Amino acid sequence: MSKVDPMAGALHFGTSSWSEKAWDGVFYPSGLAPAEQLPFYATQFGTVEADVTYYRVPDRRLVSGWAERTPEGFVISAKFPRSIVHGGSEAAPDGAKVLVREHIQRDLERFLEAMSLLGEKCGPLVMQFPYFNRGAFATVGVFRERLDAFLATLPKQFCYAVELRNKSWIDAQTLALLQSHGCALVLVDLVYMPHPCELAERFDLLTADFTYARLIGDRKRIDSLTDTLDRVVLDQSERLDHWAGLIRELLSRAKDVYVYANNHYAGFAPDTIRDLVARVGAPQGGPPAP
Repeated sequence: MSKVDPMAGALHFGTSSWSEKAWDGVFYPSGLAPAEQLPFYATQFGTVEADVTYYRVPDRRLVSGWAERTPEGFVISAKFPRSIVHGGSEAAPDGAKVLVREHIQRDLERFLEAMSLLGEKCGPLVMQFPYFNRGAFATVGVFRERLDAFLATLPKQFCYAVELRNKSWIDAQTLALLQSHGCALVLVDLVYMPHPCELAERFDLLTADFTYARLIGDRKRIDSLTDTLDRVVLDQSERLDHWAGLIRELLSRAKDVYVYANNHYAGFAPDTIRDLVARVGAPQGGPPAP
């Protein structure tokens, strides 16, 4: 099963990327050719998050191949290229270039043109922003002005979601801005960010007719526990129970809820996302323990 709708909305779930060498013989049949991985993945889940688009603008041939090798109804979400949301390839983001049209226009046009080839298979397009220090943006207000202007000019044929990694920037003003553009806030479970369940106690996190969640976790911790991402090595049961409660609440109000698990959340993304979906049917609640 790849999609469930226990309430009003539909839950779409999968993993962050489908390419992982350690999945050979565990998730994928042993020796499966890389070109056959996405078609096989699509027999297990109904959606995937394309991580590769963050690192380079995908060309038309690549995206067309995704469309051709997946069945009707499959959904591919994707990240905006790093050049657009980070301002370049350097370790530190360049605030002078982030979302600035004169610097990003060519990559933006190429990215959106490529993603349009997916047609109805195109899921939300995600702006994964890094942590910005004051050297990049002096205040959250400066960033919000930049984001507001950028969102206003994006083509309406796509759905968009914004992921922030500055804790204090997720506030009523930012949520109102996103809502004004019908853009979703990415609900992210990341080691140094407040859990979405905590945020939900203070804000209404639904800013569009859909919402988008990413279970990322703590890369350093998982890497300290395993060298191969082919099995669950960290018990995330408590956090998954809280996620299940939040997802049920969102499903009662949102048309679509997209949830993707990363290998570094517990060690093996396919098992993590299947575990979460199984828990969606069991009532839970409250924020997770720190």
